[in-house]
Amino acid sequence: MTIASPAAVAAKPTRSWSETIAFAVMVGFFLIAPLFIYPLFLMKALCFALFACAFNLLIGYVGLLSFGHALYFGWASYVCAYTAKAWGLTPELAILLGAATAAVLGLVAGSIAIRRQGIYFAMITLALAQMMFFFAVQAPFTGGEDGIQAVPRGYLFGVIDLVNPMNMYFTVLAIFLGCFLLIYRIIHSPFGEVLKAIRENETRAISLGYKTDRYKLVAFVLSATFAGVAGATKAIVFQLASLTDVDWPMSGEVVLMTLVGGLGTVFGPVIGAFIVISMQNYLAQIGQWVLVVQGTVFVICVMLFRRGIIGEIAHALRIKL
Repeated sequence: MTIASPAAVAAKPTRSWSETIAFAVMVGFFLIAPLFIYPLFLMKALCFALFACAFNLLIGYVGLLSFGHALYFGWASYVCAYTAKAWGLTPELAILLGAATAAVLGLVAGSIAIRRQGIYFAMITLALAQMMFFFAVQAPFTGGEDGIQAVPRGYLFGVIDLVNPMNMYFTVLAIFLGCFLLIYRIIHSPFGEVLKAIRENETRAISLGYKTDRYKLVAFVLSATFAGVAGATKAIVFQLASLTDVDWPMSGEVVLMTLVGGLGTVFGPVIGAFIVISMQNYLAQIGQWVLVVQGTVFVICVMLFRRGIIGEIAHALRIKL
């Protein structure tokens, strides 16, 4: 398998018409969705869609499988909730501080994990995430099993009252779309082309003169940061930060969302997140059996949709999504 030369990697990629149309359809759907879908459900789905997009940036475009992304999602949630409630920070500052915390954690964890590859990389990320989970259980400011409750939504920029559900929804939508476009720009930039080259053949990329460890570390930190934005936003939406957000099943859920939607596709993680969150919401009455249903859906997707739902659609139509 060949990799483009440095000159080719530096070339500006062109935007696919199919991606432009898909983005317009997605935005149109989100604008009218509150008219017929419960806004709180939509906000939860958008937060997890951003989380899945952040995870996809790492596994889909660099080829690094992290089993510990709940670390950044959950701890950003804790920091955002605590600073908003105890320090009285405005929601935008609390979310930014949560994202910054996730970035620092990503830098530390990434610096350790990228020294290994494959399953060893995945196990290191899982181990670090579990270490921080047990710290969250014991730390006094996290509230232990009770979590941090009654987090105030406050006023966005001191003007917009986020207690209003529609104000909160469009704030979450703006955050999601802004981060989605940033991720899109990253993966279609010269930097993103290098990441894809590393995914395809890291040895070849090294021979072309790229310091692959640096690229992987930057991608890891970016992925952690976007995951942190998702976790912090969720804390404001639900006015709660709990151990669920930082526990290992959360890392498994984001893997499921990404694979079901389509690994390495732009819109796949969004669809995957909505499918998984929909199952959790509408099948809640069956209790723990929802996990069995999720597992069944995952197996079916792996067997029948090897590229994920969006990946198979894009392959069948011969378009880029």
